[in-house]
Amino acid sequence: MVSGPSSRKWKWLLAVTVAFLALVAICVRIVIIRAEPILRTRVIETLSTRFKSRVELAELRVWIENGINVEGKGLKIFGATDPNPSESGMQPLIGVRSFRFQTALRNLFREPMYVDTVFVNGLTVNIPPKNDRAQITKLRRRSGKMSIFVSHFLCRDTKLMVNTDKPGKAPLEFDISRLQMQDIGPARPLQFDANLINPKPVGDIHSTGFFGPLNETDPRDSAVEGKYSFTHADLSTLKGIAGVLSSTGQYAGTLGRIEVNGETETPDFHLTVTGHPVPLHTQFHAIVDGTDGDTYLDPVNARVLDSSFTAVGRVVRTTNPHGHDVELRVTLGDARIQDLLQLGVRTEPPVMTGRVEMNTSLSLPPGEADVADRLRLSGSFHLPAAHFANEKLQTRIDALSLRSLGEPKLVPEAATIKVGSDLSGHFQLQQGLLSFSSLQFKVPGTRAKVSGDYSLDGKTFDFHGKLQLNAKVSQMTTGWKSLLLKAVDPFLSKNGYGTEVPFKITGTQSEPHFGFDFHSQNNASHKSAEGTMEAEDK
Repeated sequence: MVSGPSSRKWKWLLAVTVAFLALVAICVRIVIIRAEPILRTRVIETLSTRFKSRVELAELRVWIENGINVEGKGLKIFGATDPNPSESGMQPLIGVRSFRFQTALRNLFREPMYVDTVFVNGLTVNIPPKNDRAQITKLRRRSGKMSIFVSHFLCRDTKLMVNTDKPGKAPLEFDISRLQMQDIGPARPLQFDANLINPKPVGDIHSTGFFGPLNETDPRDSAVEGKYSFTHADLSTLKGIAGVLSSTGQYAGTLGRIEVNGETETPDFHLTVTGHPVPLHTQFHAIVDGTDGDTYLDPVNARVLDSSFTAVGRVVRTTNPHGHDVELRVTLGDARIQDLLQLGVRTEPPVMTGRVEMNTSLSLPPGEADVADRLRLSGSFHLPAAHFANEKLQTRIDALSLRSLGEPKLVPEAATIKVGSDLSGHFQLQQGLLSFSSLQFKVPGTRAKVSGDYSLDGKTFDFHGKLQLNAKVSQMTTGWKSLLLKAVDPFLSKNGYGTEVPFKITGTQSEPHFGFDFHSQNNASHKSAEGTMEAEDK
């Protein structure tokens, strides 16, 4: 073995190195031991000062690796009202399942301590009811300083819950898959960038904007503003309708009252019961009530094909059954009846064409049934010049107009005339069946007052009423038939009209039966007139 001054030198160097490493290990251990209470105090002091509230932190762990690393669990911030910890059922304003961050070791001894990014997992924000008794608790003054400054927050699995004190109302919940926030200074708002998946209709929402500064005494009064995009929204997740919706817009206000201006595009919107895709575009102004999640629409301007309409009303959240109760008042001032029928009726082509004016109340209660079965309408309409798509039916109407004007010789030319029908009345839609009352029908020389039903699937077509004709029954035919019917004229001339007779349209949309409804009466003259005129029509 070699010994001497050189050997002793290396032994001393080794001993010094080991001693130094041991000293470093001891110092690191001391730093860690000191860092945990220091950081715990700073975290609690910073949050307590920021939110003027009690803060709880269940666990904090510190280790050194490329700087100082911190991991915490069970963070709770109770809000400015600082409720009594002994109160049962009290929810924190903010809860964090876990968080972590890393910073340079030297920052531990700086005031304030700078942290670039905090990673948060399982963030829950509970907005209390507007009249929560905790909100009227006297605010406790808190002194302290902001001993930690964080530039960015990156949050996963975030939930925003807006609670309500209204009976039968569940909390309004938003599940945010990714949330990035930037603190841009004391007493200034947070800048945020968020992604979330909307549950119904299923779709992706991306939103950017500003939130705050937080109103500690009443979080609902905290300001919020931003813009959003809602893409790939699959309407088929709402039973009874289908299509892919996209929407963009801006919003501003407070958590308790947010005003939204936006527009939607659905190029293939349709009811599953009809299966006729149509392009649907809307522009809307809405107010979202953060106290209960209800939405007030005022107005919605929509366009389907070449028809436009305006709606105002509200969308109310319900819990039993779970869903939304929609109540709207809809006005159509520039619309085509064929566009509405293409959207709402199975039969093709639509039963009639023409411009339409309409006022209706729309109700769509929550439930599991198809939209077409839940949809309820009640209102009035006017078509000044409608034409029926079914040639047989339109020809019958044209012929009726000619006869009622006393021009039976022109009936063979009826197919080329195309008389416009003036239609107006009141209607109701319930469980897929349109019911008409006080339906007014007018063509030159003829007036009709009828009532009846028409099903959206086109299988029911049943209308009954009375026709009032300018001409007498003998004037609606020619030759010996006209002479024969002169004896009937006095019995059918009523209320200032040449002829007043029962009238019906029955059958289906594809096979309607149009004629006089004498079968319910036993008058022989009625039956004679019926047979003569029906034979003449043929």
